[in-house]
Amino acid sequence: MAVEIQPSLHTDFYLMDELLTEEERAVRDKVRAFCDKEILPIINDYWERAEFPFQLIPKFAQINIAGSSIKGYGCPGMSAVASGLIALELARADASMCTFFGVHSGLAMSSIAMLGSEEQKQRWLPAMARMELIGAFGLTEPNHGSDAVALETRAHRVGDEYILNGAKRWIGNASFADVVIIWARNDDGNVSGFLVEKGTPGFEATVMTGKVAKRAVWQADITLTDVRVPATNCLALARSFKDTAEVLTATRSGVAWEAVGHAIAAYEIALSYAQERIQFGKPLSNFQIIQNKLANMLANVTSMQMLSLRLGQLQEQGKMTAAMASLAKMNNARLAREVVADAREMLGGNGILLDYHIARHHADIEAVFTYEGTDTIQSLIVGREITGKQAFSSR
Repeated sequence: MAVEIQPSLHTDFYLMDELLTEEERAVRDKVRAFCDKEILPIINDYWERAEFPFQLIPKFAQINIAGSSIKGYGCPGMSAVASGLIALELARADASMCTFFGVHSGLAMSSIAMLGSEEQKQRWLPAMARMELIGAFGLTEPNHGSDAVALETRAHRVGDEYILNGAKRWIGNASFADVVIIWARNDDGNVSGFLVEKGTPGFEATVMTGKVAKRAVWQADITLTDVRVPATNCLALARSFKDTAEVLTATRSGVAWEAVGHAIAAYEIALSYAQERIQFGKPLSNFQIIQNKLANMLANVTSMQMLSLRLGQLQEQGKMTAAMASLAKMNNARLAREVVADAREMLGGNGILLDYHIARHHADIEAVFTYEGTDTIQSLIVGREITGKQAFSSR
């Protein structure tokens, strides 16, 4: 019989709950209840079939968390810590739904909130907060992942329009989004963001197949062939890749929180399994090697929680740097990968069955370890901060 995921009192070993505000705890509890009721009962089937559960979108809308930390425009205006807790709880349930929401609320809405004109904010953010309109974020290209700054997509100005040509890859939500923010180089060679609306001629998004991670979120290959975008759809404050990087830094902290969610889920699954699984006449939890593994897993979970909480506080205070966000993403993704692997191993053969949930986390954590900047790229960003020297090329 599959193990139900039950929050453990031992998960909050350093009493992090006491450091949260009442509002932050309320957000966490609301999202956890939503995940337990709406996501966990159905997600294995969708993950296995690589289908997106569209029926969850209006249910997401009902809990009013889109645009989490954005102030005004119908958005909740919650703290950075509360926003991080949303990512944690969604990942604790399922990485695919965490990515769907993170792309819409984090990348797309944050780009408009941070870099859009007042008119652009008024036009898009309220409907996106209600999730009546869904957003996507098109930066990564077929030939440019870690070196995203070298993007080749071009935007040529002709009168009151821009004409976009190029290609994008791994773009979550793009096949059904109402607006996709396409990042491209303009005639001056600078990077700008363009709001490409659904149904625009020349825009084609094809769902990628063959993924072995985050299977329930649809990511797309995009081709842009003479796509005409009104000049008014160019993000007003997106003038260089530095502006794009500010959005990525803000959302990278969310990936650090997401990694904590995977680790907590894995630890809870492993602990429950160890207490219930009888081998050699007694529960697995009675064995020294199992207790050792659980203790090490909990140590990783606890350190990740504390690091993320402090990062959220710094972000709320406007003190978070790109290197801080990179350190958290690097550390947490790496430790979460270890925790999930240990949990999968502890479940033995049952660890590769979707019924026990850990197999899904085991596959999905590989994507978390890679996206929003690989482990190596994050280390070089931190290394640059430490030494003052650039160890990788940029433009």
